[in-house]
Amino acid sequence: MVKKEMIAMLLAGGQGSRLGVLTTRMAKPAVPFGGRYRIIDFPLSNCINSGIDTVGVLTQYQPLRLNTHIGIGIPWDLDRNIGGVTVLPPFERNINTDWYTGTANAIYQNIEYMESFNPDYVLILSGDHIYKMDYEVMLDFHKKKGAAVTIAVMPVPMEEASRFGIVVTNDDKQITEFQEKPEKPSSNLASMGIYIFSWKILREALIANADQPNLDFGKHVIPYCHGKNEKICAYEFSSYWKDVGTLHSYWEANMELVDIIPEFNLYEEYWKIYTKSQAVPPSYVGGEAYVERTIVGERTGIYGRVYGSVLGCDVIVGEGTEIRDSIIMNGVRIGKGCHLEKAIVAEDVTIGDNVRLGIGDEAENDTRPDIYNHGLVTVGEQSTVPDNVSIGKNSVVAGELTASDFPDGMLSSGSTLIKGGDRA
Repeated sequence: MVKKEMIAMLLAGGQGSRLGVLTTRMAKPAVPFGGRYRIIDFPLSNCINSGIDTVGVLTQYQPLRLNTHIGIGIPWDLDRNIGGVTVLPPFERNINTDWYTGTANAIYQNIEYMESFNPDYVLILSGDHIYKMDYEVMLDFHKKKGAAVTIAVMPVPMEEASRFGIVVTNDDKQITEFQEKPEKPSSNLASMGIYIFSWKILREALIANADQPNLDFGKHVIPYCHGKNEKICAYEFSSYWKDVGTLHSYWEANMELVDIIPEFNLYEEYWKIYTKSQAVPPSYVGGEAYVERTIVGERTGIYGRVYGSVLGCDVIVGEGTEIRDSIIMNGVRIGKGCHLEKAIVAEDVTIGDNVRLGIGDEAENDTRPDIYNHGLVTVGEQSTVPDNVSIGKNSVVAGELTASDFPDGMLSSGSTLIKGGDRA
């Protein structure tokens, strides 16, 4: 029988609805990040950099782009005869056929996969966070403490602690209390959704709670272990970690990459971030162009001026166009004489000449103010924006747009204009 000390189970089936039109056609972990990566590249790279060579990736919502990106795991050196990376979608069984209905339910439905490696430990990860972590150090902590479960936690400002699942620990780092988004938190240690379980404990807890609707680690599995007096410890992590679950946090994390001294460094030799890459020509900056504090992907041609932005691969920026504080994803074509400020432009968008994105005063978005806010303007993938139009802040547009969609050539701040079946 195959024997692995620790395998990883990577939860990558989330819809990512708080990213609005960015996740209409793809799962959140497949969303581009940092010019040439996708969000899932970060936990996958953490695994291989930590010496973990067996990873199950659990997919569900809009998995095509994610599955194509992962392939057989070659970019992460996870194309192994034994172990490697395995994509694990929900599948039909003789009985109890179901979609994954909760984080722990997804793991429960793949007990046979885990058993095939006879692991001592199982690492549970989310596929939608940006960070670098050596999981081997966390495992050493787990062993040293003799823990049944170890939860990675991060100190957060006390005034923000009520937004998180909070743990309270004793002097030995053992968790004595869990508080789910408490009004008056007793601690500022927030759970990161990263767990190491001793396999026998995890297996027992999953089977014992299998009938729970929407089986969840935070609500069911960990409280079950706590109720059985299993030792649960908190592994404190204090480096960069970003949940890019909202449009603003996603934009913010990209912008932090182009700080003069970036808090999160993509260029460290000893902890590389791996991704699927293609053999494409290098980028080109034209004679009249100017680029400042900007990440530029391969095969991108810049003929305008770009400041403090993140440009993906195969992007064209036309002459006389100015881009500031924006994220421009792969395959975007931007015409001449445009002005983009705090824009998020998804993949394969075509923007005409003399288009202005992110102008005027802010106004609350008319459909989803909880998503489209902080002065951003968002363009959904494969959209077309016609010549000579202006779009205000906190707005979202998607689809094959025409001049008739813009009375007087203007879409005011806070507007939603979505055509062709995309959702807001």
